[in-house]
Amino acid sequence: MQASIETYLREKISYIEEKLPAFLERDGVPPHLYESMAYSLMAGGKRLRPILVLAVLEAFDQPLEKGIPYAVALEMIHTYSLIHDDLPAMDDDDLRRGKPTNHKVFGEATAILAGDALLTRAFALIAEAYWRHPEVSAEVAVQLIAELGKRAGSTGMVGGQMADIEGEGRTLSLTELEYIHRHKTGDLLVAALRGGGYLADATPPQLAALTRYAMAIGLAFQIQDDILNVEGDASLLGKAVGSDEQRQKATYPALVGMEESKRKLDALIAEAKAALAEIGLEHSALLPLAEYVMKRKK
Repeated sequence: MQASIETYLREKISYIEEKLPAFLERDGVPPHLYESMAYSLMAGGKRLRPILVLAVLEAFDQPLEKGIPYAVALEMIHTYSLIHDDLPAMDDDDLRRGKPTNHKVFGEATAILAGDALLTRAFALIAEAYWRHPEVSAEVAVQLIAELGKRAGSTGMVGGQMADIEGEGRTLSLTELEYIHRHKTGDLLVAALRGGGYLADATPPQLAALTRYAMAIGLAFQIQDDILNVEGDASLLGKAVGSDEQRQKATYPALVGMEESKRKLDALIAEAKAALAEIGLEHSALLPLAEYVMKRKK
């Protein structure tokens, strides 16, 4: 890439955030609920999942606009998960992206409903946007809905969240910890890469390589999160450092040590790069995006 990854990310974040409001229904939505939904959806953040969708389309020389509805739907589901994750019954966090968490501003009941509304809106959005789309077949639209439902649901992100809750306060095996990380965090990244692949008409071998890339950076992303929760800067993270230890959560550094955690991180990024090389995408934005996952500070 000619531009630095920082420039690339800024450009894509700006592009995505320009698109978000138009997809958030307002007519007919109770004002307090709409404000709660918009508060969290428009609160900033890395926008990594939608950026990955667009990066796949770029790599296959496809128009970015084709991926925007799916990218926005993915960000809505990610946002819903954060709203619910922050609730007192879950992680009980006061800050998210440097701002008071949704339930601290709007109350627990509204926060729960805002999360529910973003989740359901995401699937309606995909169906509406790709129904009779001139460049997206009905088959691909169904694949997108099925992919996102699988990766966000009980066998994916929600299953990972459940395992995370059940793992608090007890010693987990590395296998159990990786299950949590691969599903709670990794599955939405897999949904981003595979969804982008469907929209780009990727072949089965290309889709398989994109999936391997996604699984590698998904686990790497969470390991880096674990590391930052110990060594990070709270002002950059926008949330408290050390919260995992306080809640007795299983993390990579706690289980295998900081040095081994960083070695595993290096190995996963190498795996992701190898998957790209297999399908000739090692010069695409996906490569520096993998490096960003490892080197990010927030």
